[in-house]
This record gives sequence, structure tokens and C-alpha cells, in this order.
Amino acid sequence: MEKQTDTGLQERLERLEISLLLQALYEWYGYDFRDYAYHSIKRRIWYRVSAEGLSTISGLQERLLHDAACLKRLLADFSINVTEMFRDPTFFREFRENIVPMLRTYPTIRIWHAGCATGEEVYSMAILLLEEGLYEKATIYATDINADVLTKAKTGLFPLNQMKKYTNNYLQSGGKKSFSDYYSVTSHGVQFHPFLTKNMVFAQHNLVTDGSFNEFNVILCRNVLIYFNHTLQDHVLKLFYDSLGMFGILGLGDKETIAFKNVANHFEQVVPNQKLYKKVR
Repeated sequence: MEKQTDTGLQERLERLEISLLLQALYEWYGYDFRDYAYHSIKRRIWYRVSAEGLSTISGLQERLLHDAACLKRLLADFSINVTEMFRDPTFFREFRENIVPMLRTYPTIRIWHAGCATGEEVYSMAILLLEEGLYEKATIYATDINADVLTKAKTGLFPLNQMKKYTNNYLQSGGKKSFSDYYSVTSHGVQFHPFLTKNMVFAQHNLVTDGSFNEFNVILCRNVLIYFNHTLQDHVLKLFYDSLGMFGILGLGDKETIAFKNVANHFEQVVPNQKLYKKVR
């Protein structure tokens, strides 16, 4: 019984330390991670505690408040940068078949990739739009909270050892050309051609604290909401709702949904078993 009590006290103390650290981040730096999924944020905080050679979360908080370089490292830990080109190929195939015909009817197309990480899906969308003859009238806005990953995304430089997987994804997604037509192999990796970035706009944006900045025909935010708690998910989905024009399309990750969310009644699923939703009211 005493051991269980000690464990319970440690868990309470841990929650208190995490709460205080996140509150300090918000009040001192303006970064709000208070509604991120608790167990995910806890893992990342403990990773940073260990990486900094510290033993407590309180020790990390002290360092964060006095060392901007430590803050930068923690923000990198909090950023979700797991991505790949044409990730979940069926999503992009359904987008080609069901969303592209609707986009053809628009004089201009505005697409927002929210939480774009290092940009693989942004380049995937540019390739898809190019093959469908829509890229010239499209603008792709790619945003992320992490300025460093945005800098990397702008370069269009990706690892050579990923190209076999990316090529397979591209073909499964309905790609119409040879994937190698879109890049050159260099000594630093694979460089995607500059014509793909012509209509891309990269900008820092925080889904938690920043508002809408345009009206969009399509918003893609895939595999980001899973790291937020229910309150923050509702907040971000409301932001997307406000940012979409009528009949605009919202694309989420395979494990994400708008079911049981505050905006659920304002959307209809476009394709069964695929996380593509149309704003209908």
C-alpha cells in the first residue's frame, strides 16, 4: 500500500511539474502546449530532461526560462515531423478521383497544408496538381510551428534512401509519369525541381494561438490532431471550418476524424473510409 501511495504521489508531482513547465512556456514565450495530448507531451519533456543532462522537469523549466537555445531544442522535440511523400497513397488517389474534378471548376485554387513539417506532402500535392493541369491556377500555403523544418521544406531536398518508398507511394496514388522526372540526384540527396515550388508559400503558423489568414478551397492537416486533446482538437477544427469556403474540402489523417466534434454537423464525408470532408453548412 505504501508503495502504491508513493507511486501516486510521484505521478501527481510529475503532472504538477509538467503543468508548471507548460504554463511557463505560455506566459514567458507565448507558446501554448497546454492542451497537447498529455502522454505524448510527457514523453517529449522527459526526453529533453535526459538530453539536457538533468534529473527533473523542474530543472528543465529553470533552464528553459534562462536559455533560449534550450527552448529551441524543446520546440523541436514538440514538433511532429514524421511524414513522407504521398503518405497513405489511397488518400491521394481518392483526392485525384473525387476532389480534382471539383477543383477544375474554380478560377483559382487555394490549398493550406497545416502542420506541413519538412514538406513532403506539400511537394506531393504540387506534383498531383501539375499532372492534373491545375498547378498554374493554384497556390499552396504550407505552414508549421517550427521555423527550422520550414527552412528545410523550402529547399526541396530529401534523402536518396527514401526514393524507393516514395516512388512506390506515388505509383499507388495514381501517378501518371516517371517519379524521377521531378527530381535530380545530387551529392547532398534528391533535389526536387524548382518549378514545383513556384506556387508554394511557406510561413510559420501556430494552430493553437494563431487565427485564420485566408479563405481556402482545401485544407490538409494530416496526423497532427492526434497529438492534441479533445479541447484543442475542437479549437483547431473550428479554425479550419472558419478558413474554408463553402463546399471546401478538409483532409485529415487516417486515425483522425471529425465524428463527435463540434463541427461534425457542418461537414459531409466525400469518400467512404477516407478522411476527406466537404463543408456543407
